[in-house]
Amino acid sequence: MDGSCKHCLKWMWVACFYFEFMLVSAEFQRFQHPVKADGSLSFLVIGDWGRKGAYNQSQVALQMGKVGEKLGIDFVISTGDNFYEKGLATPYDPHFKHSFTNIYSANSLQKQWYSVLGNHDYRGDVQAQLSPILRKIDSRWLCLRSFLVNTDTTPFVDEYFRNPKHQKFDWRGVIPRNKYLTRVLKELRCALRESVGMWKIVIGHHPIRSIGHHGQTKELITLLLPILEAYNVDMYINGHDHCLQHLSSITSPLQFFTSGGGSKAWKGDFDYLDGGGDDEIKFYYDGQGFMSVELTPTNAKIAFYDVSGNVLHSFNSNQLYYTYSTEM
Repeated sequence: MDGSCKHCLKWMWVACFYFEFMLVSAEFQRFQHPVKADGSLSFLVIGDWGRKGAYNQSQVALQMGKVGEKLGIDFVISTGDNFYEKGLATPYDPHFKHSFTNIYSANSLQKQWYSVLGNHDYRGDVQAQLSPILRKIDSRWLCLRSFLVNTDTTPFVDEYFRNPKHQKFDWRGVIPRNKYLTRVLKELRCALRESVGMWKIVIGHHPIRSIGHHGQTKELITLLLPILEAYNVDMYINGHDHCLQHLSSITSPLQFFTSGGGSKAWKGDFDYLDGGGDDEIKFYYDGQGFMSVELTPTNAKIAFYDVSGNVLHSFNSNQLYYTYSTEM
């Protein structure tokens, strides 16, 4: 986009760690998504869904279609755990059609889907979800490991490596882990450094801050959060916790959003923040639903919807232009 255009929507979606992003780095394959004629952009966010329509997945999809049509969405983001319980077995696994193509069938949802991987996806054949074969089966699907909308948060979580128990994970492309994490963090810093004047949105599967079932992810607090704060990222959006929630940092402009209510939820199962004084709890809902994001060059509007399409919580943010350190 032309940096001289005052009305252009400048944004960067870093699908970092369980993220997929839209960033500007020579290391990442770059995907440009056009904005509307008025310079705006809107999309839906759904996570933790693929259960062949069960646990209200179909009902959530129905409401997504209605909201998507009302907003004229440009695309959909999936925050991971796309196919339960063990991802896809092959690119031809019928689970893909039964949980994705046949469920999200509304006309408004026939847009690009940018998908990140969740820990349940790693229990299957990860290469299946990354395969171009899926894009031939359903052209909406886009899940790559090396594009701006790349990388995941699952490789950051020590437990999956040190104490996998009976679970098996497909770590192809991640091992050796230290080398992988070093490269991802380096590329993230580079991308954020180049994103002056943009909306900076990082998408991941695991939460950084959360009062949901899984709680906070200490590895992301240590490794990722300092980078997001140093470069004044506006939003970190995740799934993993089967709930809808919004936490607001009181020490930086960063907003934490969880959209993991695509199907099965954990009613009444939540935790409290350790060191919660650093964040303000704005909203928490332990049920099914999804999230919408509407962006203009100067404003972001976030809304959470339940399984009936009711708006549970909304948030408006004006973009501020901060100075930040590039020493990291």
